[in-house]
Amino acid sequence: MDEQPETVPEPAGGLDRRAELSEFLRTRRARLKPEDVGLPDFGRHRRVPGLRREELAQLAGVSVAYYTRLEQGNGRNVSAEVLDSIARALRLNGAEHAHLMHLAKPKQHRKKQAVRTQQVRGPLRQLLDMMDGFPAYVSGRRSDILAWNRMAAAVFGDWSELAPQDRNWARLVFLKPEYRDLFVEWDQKASDMVSYLRMDAGCHPDDPRLSALVGELSVKSEEFRQLWATHDVKEKGYGVKRIRHPLVGEMTLNFESFRLPDDSEQSLITYHAEPGSPSAEALRLLASWGADATRAGTGASSR
Repeated sequence: MDEQPETVPEPAGGLDRRAELSEFLRTRRARLKPEDVGLPDFGRHRRVPGLRREELAQLAGVSVAYYTRLEQGNGRNVSAEVLDSIARALRLNGAEHAHLMHLAKPKQHRKKQAVRTQQVRGPLRQLLDMMDGFPAYVSGRRSDILAWNRMAAAVFGDWSELAPQDRNWARLVFLKPEYRDLFVEWDQKASDMVSYLRMDAGCHPDDPRLSALVGELSVKSEEFRQLWATHDVKEKGYGVKRIRHPLVGEMTLNFESFRLPDDSEQSLITYHAEPGSPSAEALRLLASWGADATRAGTGASSR
């Protein structure tokens, strides 16, 4: 299927890394209570949610002044060892730890260049076409949808009918009403999408298109704006999605995400149903209908 060409004008600007670091640390600290980390709680009214800065600094083994500078966004001279200690004190998971490292100790980038076009290799496209029995697609930076097979179009809608810039999961989830109906647990799907974008923003804060996408969604969606403010991060992985398809009804599909070895910014995502299950039979029906399923499904989901 079509690849998304990156021909739109490049917007200026990017995300403020210092502000991102400050807000990330503040929100992680706010979610912890003294009893969560083994500190006494004397029952006094606390002026801030969660741990105080001095309590977090004590747990991490650093001075309050040092931690305060870091939470104010100044991570230029902080060591990896100190960041590890702070991550342990904050009870960060693997994705959050990596996000903290990206924000506090960014890689040195060369002079700003034009945004690289996201290309999908020919053999990978062939592989997608050969996966004829189950949905599969390739996702890139900013959760752009770069390539997909016939079954992905039958389940999720015919993305070839969208403008290239609209082939993006965040835009679909937050701005297309039919996707609220498609995902049974839409709230979880929305939360996941924002967490993926946050992770991407930590790795590429200077990406002007990511900044423009976040700005657009923040203006157009109150739900996105609220989720973005939580600063939650997550890596794409595996799990279960319940799909409410307009032709075959509800399906429970397992998904797996595989990061490509030659381009870590691209992932192959596949969906499958438990053998012998009603969901497997629903996928078989969609596969047998071929292009008719895609056309009918797209029409039904748009009503």
